[in-house]
Amino acid sequence: MDLPLIWFILLGVLLAGYAILDGFDLGVGILHPVARDDRERRILMNSIGPLWDGNEVWLVTFGGAMFAAFPEAYATIFSGFYVAFMALLFALIFRAVSMEFRSKRESPLWRRFWDGAFFVSSAAATLLFGVAVGNGMIGIPLDARHIYAGTFLDLLRPYPLLVGLFTVAMFAMHGSIYLCLKTEGELQQRIRRWVWRTFAAFLLLYALTTICTLTGVPRATQHFREASWPWGVAVLSVLAVANIPWMMHRDRPGLAFLSSCAAIAAFVCLFSLALYPNLVTSTDPAHDLTIYGAASSTKTLTIMLIIAALGMPFVLAYTSVVYWVFRGKVRIGQHSY
Repeated sequence: MDLPLIWFILLGVLLAGYAILDGFDLGVGILHPVARDDRERRILMNSIGPLWDGNEVWLVTFGGAMFAAFPEAYATIFSGFYVAFMALLFALIFRAVSMEFRSKRESPLWRRFWDGAFFVSSAAATLLFGVAVGNGMIGIPLDARHIYAGTFLDLLRPYPLLVGLFTVAMFAMHGSIYLCLKTEGELQQRIRRWVWRTFAAFLLLYALTTICTLTGVPRATQHFREASWPWGVAVLSVLAVANIPWMMHRDRPGLAFLSSCAAIAAFVCLFSLALYPNLVTSTDPAHDLTIYGAASSTKTLTIMLIIAALGMPFVLAYTSVVYWVFRGKVRIGQHSY
């Protein structure tokens, strides 16, 4: 078995799972200021209240799997992006704290502060995720020892920032569609208008990011010239995006949400194709970190694969049960956020 390739694919699955599940969580946070009053803001928070911490397990698992399967790549990424990852960690922690602290007091000033913290931390975390993906696409400066040779400001180049804004728009759209499934009445009707506005912003940034990727990142299309199946992924992404407004127009937000999930999964797959066979792309191709050069020993990868085969069914079963138990419209109760 090609164990490094298998683990590269599994990392992609974990990343796609996180982007889909925590994507709508972050999207709800980005849309939070649009709510008109305290009750609506509570409804938005409670729509993700039982789910957000379980969704973030996918990110933790992704980081743990990379650490064990590709330790050299893990060391390069976390040392090079240290400041960015600390900012991301702070944003994720502050986001969780804002949800827990918001309803501890009824003071309007107290709640406005934590509402603002919830929005800022959600938007900042999403932007940083996108900036990381953008830097992964165009490459970062590495020396011969695979140590990052730049500064934090070097990560904030135009293309990564564009990908960051695209990610913010995508998650906002994803979150608004999810809210259509969890709300009702006048609030739901307003959220439907949010869906169209966020979709318009997403579509604009999607087109702009695609153009910049095709013209400025030649390696992104390398595998399209070598095989035909990547074209299927690209077509799937386009069809999934096109199906979102069609399903919303037909008043079928559930199918629109599934289309949004499929589009995000396709984007993660295209990102993985652009990277392969690298895990970390350097601005100097001689210093690229490939999945084979950065992989752990065969024994380590084999043991990890056995553990993953035994553990993943339980994770999927738990996730399915949680989503089933908390299905339906949001109801505000005594112990709600």
